[in-house]
Amino acid sequence: MHEHAVRAVTSAGTVEGFTCDGVHRWRAIPYAQAPIGKLRYRAPRPVDPWPGVRYCHGFAYCAPQRRRYTLVGVGKYQPMSEDCLTLNVTAPESTADGALPVMVFIHGGGYFFGSSATPLYDGAALARKGCVYVSVNYRLGALGGLELSSLSTRDITIDDNLFLRDLVMALQWVHDNIAVFGGDPNNVTIFGESAGAHAVATLLAVPAAKGLFARAISQSPGNGMVRSPEVAAEYASQFAALLGAREGDAAHAAMTAHPADLASALDALILHGQQDMLGAFVTGPTCGTEYLPLHPTQAMRSGKAHRVPLIVGTNADEARLFYRFFKILPMTRPVIDRLLAETHPHERERMAAAYPDYPAQAACIRFAGDFAFGTAVWQIAEAHGRHAPTFVYRYDYAPRTLRWSGLGATHTTELLAVFNTYRTRLGRLLTAAADQASAHRVSDDVQSRWLEFSRSGLPGDDWPAHTDEERAVMIFDYRSRVEYDPHAHRRLAWESSGLAAR
Repeated sequence: MHEHAVRAVTSAGTVEGFTCDGVHRWRAIPYAQAPIGKLRYRAPRPVDPWPGVRYCHGFAYCAPQRRRYTLVGVGKYQPMSEDCLTLNVTAPESTADGALPVMVFIHGGGYFFGSSATPLYDGAALARKGCVYVSVNYRLGALGGLELSSLSTRDITIDDNLFLRDLVMALQWVHDNIAVFGGDPNNVTIFGESAGAHAVATLLAVPAAKGLFARAISQSPGNGMVRSPEVAAEYASQFAALLGAREGDAAHAAMTAHPADLASALDALILHGQQDMLGAFVTGPTCGTEYLPLHPTQAMRSGKAHRVPLIVGTNADEARLFYRFFKILPMTRPVIDRLLAETHPHERERMAAAYPDYPAQAACIRFAGDFAFGTAVWQIAEAHGRHAPTFVYRYDYAPRTLRWSGLGATHTTELLAVFNTYRTRLGRLLTAAADQASAHRVSDDVQSRWLEFSRSGLPGDDWPAHTDEERAVMIFDYRSRVEYDPHAHRRLAWESSGLAAR
């Protein structure tokens, strides 16, 4: 494939990328100063201008995390550094008249792992179909996703919600610079999956993000990832102890610790968190602060969130991935019984009736999927849908290979359609000959709707907006269709239990 250099002039200086396969690509453009040294645990600062040309041909560092999460190819790992606040831009080589819509992708990973360099997140297919695609790195784990501001001292300030501040800084960079890449700064859609979807939903409630995006797509946002300052302080105290900090020295210990030691202490804290069940996952946003005054769903419900059009949805078999690889959800009877212990016996009976065959394994897995993702989608759709156009989906499609493997339409599988993976070598392996046509059809459907939404705020005439009366849901499958309030019995059981509000 023939490549040639391409340049753009940003507010901080000239960046050189490359053109290949019908798209221009710029990788690892810094959008903020490196948060190192005295800037560790501080809000991001605008990037310093550079002289000459900055070469942005390759991915640089991902945020510090466990090495096993940084795999980007066979035997190939991405290097890590706290100097990770970069983004990537992909734009079509030939553009029509006028600026293109911009789609900014926020990767998932529970706020403690992940990278914009993950091959799955290549946005060239979307860019070729008519947008400027941006993917973003942000601080993770103990350096960005864990709330340590309560450890601040007179001499050491630790800012709250660091990863959110990073994302807002990235969106500000997009607003200020994307026009030179062919994008329309007034037509930005943020979209993300899993923790990235949760970040999208949270950004709707961040006052500083006002005006930086026009629409939002939240793919499988998680429940139970927002904490109060009190819960955050408890986690921070436990983290300091696991780090081995002396009393009164926690802020200094966190400021000077090696990133690998911070990651080890966070791993231990996650294990502790599963046992203590403080009501929120260890990493994620903290509400009740100046930066994030309200819980995102509370902000939506009260009309105080940004009233932009929203797509939100979940996958049919969300929890199967976790059952197979990450045992962090309530998927066994003892854990579920413990979770339901404080609910009224009548509500426990209603919950069990909503999952026929409980406590059989399949029923427990469905319960876990609703606990972690279904409840979040139901709440967000209802809260945001009262004030802005909101479109709900469920992704059911799974080729036979995924169904035979027992994964089905599990967590993350909709990304295979969004990013056109079914037309790559990996996609051909997943579909074999029998499912190739259906996989391409579902991919085209999802991509065209996402792109149309990014242009107009409407994902197609045949997809009704959510209302409390009808609760329309677009089902993506071999034959896509609209259903009204599917699994109403499960939704109502969670609603009446009070657990969905956690």
